[in-house]
Amino acid sequence: MSAVTRLAGYPVDMTPQQPQPKIQLSSTADYRENYANSVQVRASLWDFVLLFGTLNQSAPDAVTIQNFQGIFLSPQQAKALANVLQQNVSQYESTFGEIRLEPKTPASIQ
Repeated sequence: MSAVTRLAGYPVDMTPQQPQPKIQLSSTADYRENYANSVQVRASLWDFVLLFGTLNQSAPDAVTIQNFQGIFLSPQQAKALANVLQQNVSQYESTFGEIRLEPKTPASIQ
């Protein structure tokens, strides 16, 4: 049985007789990084859309989300991304502890 791993969502046979692919990463001239505390997901038959934005809450009943980037993914890439994120979240939690999603109330913060 050969060893198989995933690279960019695609299976890669890692048997000794097959050399590993050489990956070269580069950034385009318009590459930029942003912080997002809001991600909305939309799906259709053909693709998934991830909308990244910043969420601001100015009052308990007033929330504003400003989307700044939409990324389209094929269903296969969306599933591969979900798998990679799950692996990374599991590694993070094993190192730093469980990530809790429920909000903390002021009385519970110590």
